[in-house]
Amino acid sequence: MAIGILSIILTVLGLCLFETISSIDNAVINAEVLRTMSKRARKWFLWWGILIAVFLVRGLLPWLIIWISTPSLGFIGSLTATFSSDPAVIKAIEISAPILLMGGGVFLIFLFFHWLFLEEKEFGLHHERLFVQWGVWFYAVVSIILALLVWHALKQNPLIAFGAVVGSTAFFITHGFKQNAEKAEHQMVHGKSHLSDISKILYLEIIDATFSIDGVLGAFAFTLAIPLILLGNGLGALVVRQLTVGNIERIKKYKYLKNGAMYSVLALGTIMISDSFGAHIPEFVSPIVTFIILGYFFYLSKKALNYSKPS
Repeated sequence: MAIGILSIILTVLGLCLFETISSIDNAVINAEVLRTMSKRARKWFLWWGILIAVFLVRGLLPWLIIWISTPSLGFIGSLTATFSSDPAVIKAIEISAPILLMGGGVFLIFLFFHWLFLEEKEFGLHHERLFVQWGVWFYAVVSIILALLVWHALKQNPLIAFGAVVGSTAFFITHGFKQNAEKAEHQMVHGKSHLSDISKILYLEIIDATFSIDGVLGAFAFTLAIPLILLGNGLGALVVRQLTVGNIERIKKYKYLKNGAMYSVLALGTIMISDSFGAHIPEFVSPIVTFIILGYFFYLSKKALNYSKPS
């Protein structure tokens, strides 16, 4: 019993930390746009908008994903399926889990390589400069990865191969929304947009939903238990809102946290894909790996921050 409780605590803490760090970009956009809004609108978004961020987006999305991937469980059954002892329910989860894990894993792997090849970044590790110089190879790399995964998945189960295609499709769709969000945020912050405060709030909620997909899909590397995902991601979303209210500039000084988030994404995506092929990696591995990676890049950020301070 003690081991089970410890595993649950470790999973929830891992989910909370991963959701928080992976949502820093979202918090920065929120903070920048909120500066252009009235005090009343900021207060509404920060205190009432959290209900949408936690309960509707990070609550409903993983539930829907489980329900869609395992429709035989029913809408309510999808919520409690992973805690059920019914053999039929357990079998349904075992059949659909590899498809879900493959899709989520491909999404995360693509997300990592896009960051590595194409996105502006602080260079935390030496090899990152080299990949940026060869950014055009991003599309070749992810295409080859997808082709290899589909080829091997077809030998096991065509639906798992389809899951890989769905994961890649989801990545490119959400990537388009994120690019548009960056352009819209730039216009709002620099006074080139004439949107009302209500429109800006709606915009922030849509962007929050888009950015939350990374954390929600990554959560399935930790556990398939929806209540634990709701709790861990919900706590993470609360932390992100608190960062938005507080001094986001202080968080931005830890310049390698984004690097840590992306290497965590790579690790979690690899775990999910390995699991989909039958590796059966223990659930405690994901939170421990996440703690180690994020801890290392926090150390690098702290070291760089101390080095940059005048003596």
